[in-house]
Amino acid sequence: MTIKNSKLVLIVSFFIGISGRAQGDISGNIETIFQYLNEDTLIGAIQPPEKALINSYANINYRNSGFKAGVRMEAYMPRILGYPDRFDGAGLGYRYVGYENDLVDVTFGNFYDQFGSGLIFRAYEDRALGFDNMMNGMRLKLKPYKGVTLRGIYGNQRLSFQNGENRYGAGTVRASDLELDITQWVPTMEEKQMRLNVAGSFVSKYQRDNNIDLVLPENIGAYGGRIDVGYKRFFINGEYIIKEQDPSQDNNYIYNHGNAILINTGYSKKGFGVLFSAKSLDNMSFRSDRDAALQDLWIGFIPPLTKTHTYNLVATLYPYESQPMGEVAFQGDLFYKIPKGSKLGGKYGMDLAINFSTAYEPIRRTTGFTPMNETRVAYTTRLFDKSDLIYWRDLNVMLERKIDKKTKVKVSYFNILFNNDIMKLVQAQGLIESHIGVIETQYKINRKHSIRAELQGLWTVGKRDRGNWATLVVEYNISPDWFFSVIYQSNYGNPIPENQVDYPTVFVGKIWGATRLQVGYGRQNEGLFCVGGVCRFVPASNGLTVSFSHSF
Repeated sequence: MTIKNSKLVLIVSFFIGISGRAQGDISGNIETIFQYLNEDTLIGAIQPPEKALINSYANINYRNSGFKAGVRMEAYMPRILGYPDRFDGAGLGYRYVGYENDLVDVTFGNFYDQFGSGLIFRAYEDRALGFDNMMNGMRLKLKPYKGVTLRGIYGNQRLSFQNGENRYGAGTVRASDLELDITQWVPTMEEKQMRLNVAGSFVSKYQRDNNIDLVLPENIGAYGGRIDVGYKRFFINGEYIIKEQDPSQDNNYIYNHGNAILINTGYSKKGFGVLFSAKSLDNMSFRSDRDAALQDLWIGFIPPLTKTHTYNLVATLYPYESQPMGEVAFQGDLFYKIPKGSKLGGKYGMDLAINFSTAYEPIRRTTGFTPMNETRVAYTTRLFDKSDLIYWRDLNVMLERKIDKKTKVKVSYFNILFNNDIMKLVQAQGLIESHIGVIETQYKINRKHSIRAELQGLWTVGKRDRGNWATLVVEYNISPDWFFSVIYQSNYGNPIPENQVDYPTVFVGKIWGATRLQVGYGRQNEGLFCVGGVCRFVPASNGLTVSFSHSF
């Protein structure tokens, strides 16, 4: 028996033992995604040598009188199509042990955490993207007084999962965060519906200088603060971060400082809400390995100022990915409930939502540095000093109205401007503008049976890129057990006739309480799959996908 398998057997035996004694609580979940793929030359889909692919996970968590422990087993045998090549094999991918009470919360092993919006530090997992930069080390969280929370973190970040074992990055991350909830100290503030929260963070990384051509800093820090203020229905919060000189592969090893600011403000009441956000950042690539690339070893996270779209054509063809090396971005949201009984609202009222977001390149004033001069500071910038070079623009409007007790209709329009010179997603160059319309209808047949349908159309201005698209989605639900759906995507308007390809997919699923099984078969269009401003490329595929999940 190998050492790796011995560890796994020991851990499983431990959980079986404590479960048998009926002490504490055990919870967890199991998730599996299986693919059997076919070759499809029409869409460029390949059949891997193994033909069958699988990702599988099992989480087990134990709690007893403040004591906590947990593990996650992972298997990529091999990984499903489009998943990063950092994942391979089967073994123990996550484990921790710790203790917590009202004063202290300490964790040893693997853990996730986030300071504020994540600009300065965010260790998290997004399984759909194949992203996992969890920490391996120690975390201490203290609450020594009401309204005071202090966190300290020390460790390395997960880089990959190879041959059934975790591999961690070369750099060491040290982080601390102090948060003060002033509202808890002043009782009259809560009585007057006021809120005040302030916090400060410091994060540093250490990596040995292994560059023979440059003198690189081995300890690099980032620091900043955040504030959250609220009064009745109004709120405003902001965060500002400064990153010290951090020459890396991302910035071509220049010695510029980095900075980022994020501001959100809004007002809401019953039937009305408005939100405005602004972001300005430059040189905010912050990784625990200066030579890392793509999705590897991010310490910080760049929150997107774009609406999270769910419709097929809007979310997959021209998505926006946050630009950590620099962007000036804005977003505004307006929600209004048109009253019942009005001419527009009808018997049940009507929801109106308007969203606008845009992002630009910041203005950079060059300093004329030479590669080997003393400073290697390449340029200077100022906050919110944007150029005319647009990265992205999205204007969308949604109207939703209940027709009667059984029928609901939603109509949406999207106008998206996408700069492919920056995103480098498709073959077309420059700006690509698209108009997208969606009609969605839900009809409740009876207490258990319901049907939902979407009709989507995308038209590119000047027939750019791959031209026009259409998607039809039909879902039939038998509550609470069965669901059936058909997705039919068509690139009917491709300027090249032989590329006017259809992408049909069918799904059927069954739910038994905490257990869910779904089977799907069809074609998948290649493109970017994005969640929260972070994206991964998904190649074209044709085949069977089976997903299973169970919670306990």
